[in-house]
Amino acid sequence: MFPERLKRVQGKVQEALDHALAFHPDLPVIHAMRYALQGGKRLRAFLVLESARLHGIHEGEAMAAAAAVEALHAYSLVHDDLPCMDDDDLRRGQPTVHVKWDQATAVLAGDALQTLAFELCCDPSLGARRIDLVTALAKASGAEGMVLGQALDIAAETATDPLTLDEITRLQAGKTGALFTFAATAGAILAGADTRPLEDYARALGLAFQIADDILDVEGDPKKAGKKLGKDAAAGKATFVSLLGLKGAKTRARELVAEAEAALAPYGMKADLLKEAARFVIARDA
Repeated sequence: MFPERLKRVQGKVQEALDHALAFHPDLPVIHAMRYALQGGKRLRAFLVLESARLHGIHEGEAMAAAAAVEALHAYSLVHDDLPCMDDDDLRRGQPTVHVKWDQATAVLAGDALQTLAFELCCDPSLGARRIDLVTALAKASGAEGMVLGQALDIAAETATDPLTLDEITRLQAGKTGALFTFAATAGAILAGADTRPLEDYARALGLAFQIADDILDVEGDPKKAGKKLGKDAAAGKATFVSLLGLKGAKTRARELVAEAEAALAPYGMKADLLKEAARFVIARDA
């Protein structure tokens, strides 16, 4: 059931994102934005919509938030791929934005995707608590969350000592986990409900996702991943795999999935799709 639901979300969110840019001018930066918004798993959007469903919020009343988190994620990928950051020339099996256009266009497209995310979060369809959603997205994406994680990652590249397990966990809790937390708690925020169970779920899910990424970087198929693999090892970068070993990393990922599932206990069977999503995170091949 989860694969079917995820596929449906992919289509619906793409429609929402296409509509958001439908009336923008015919400029290279707009084309680059549209390009960056194509494809992807849409797992974050799925989490937004499932979180909403758990709290009795109709899909249409949460779609703008689902599109917002994907626009924010797309911006982060465009900027992360730049030569001054991770320096990647392939993303989702296609040339990265700065390769297809140029670095200036990529910077501007990323900037515009970020502001689009906040514009979407202000959509009246999200109801009276949308300002709380905007605040949550700002914290998740800024210097307390994703940007902090990326800054720590860059600093680690020139550090004299490799990161410890605790330091990598903190780094990834920002770089990857913060946006997962926003997505998983969005429905609870809109409903004015307790976010703690979904925060606990997202914390474990985000780390499991990153560990799975580290594992795929070692033993994944570049064609399925749609990007270059093996970069971390080549750069001598500390990862969950380098610290725990391949077997240890897989064991830790399974433990985190179990923690994520346990966090959903207050919702009973209504959270079964979120449990399936947690299992998908460590079973995926891309």
